[in-house]
Amino acid sequence: MMISTRGRHALSVMLDLAEHDGQGSVPLKDIAARHDISEKYLESIVAILSKAGFVSGVRGKGGGYTLTKEPRMYTVGSILKLTELSLSPVACVGDKASVCDHASSCKTLPMWEKLDEMIDSYLESITLCDLLNREYDCKI
Repeated sequence: MMISTRGRHALSVMLDLAEHDGQGSVPLKDIAARHDISEKYLESIVAILSKAGFVSGVRGKGGGYTLTKEPRMYTVGSILKLTELSLSPVACVGDKASVCDHASSCKTLPMWEKLDEMIDSYLESITLCDLLNREYDCKI
């Protein structure tokens, strides 16, 4: 498993919006400048996040993007699953697993399944608040 640039940038966008949560809409050009990422490239990432309901956007003067939920409600896993084809370590495990003819006799399959569970559990346990270390702002 290797997280793509798109996945890493999606996480950066979400973290940026979490940092500015409650301060109004954040223009995409500001996010692009802060992270030295092409605004055009960020548009494609924000489209994915918007379609999934993670962010909402306002066009025009004073427009930009905001989170649709509190930062503590977003996990790293949920964000990466939107942008990555798979977070699984091998093709024969995970949500989009390809069926292998040797699965019934594979000695390593249980190990890969456990690793897949560990990766998912770990990434689902980390929220935007955890990454920002803003526990005081993110209490339930």
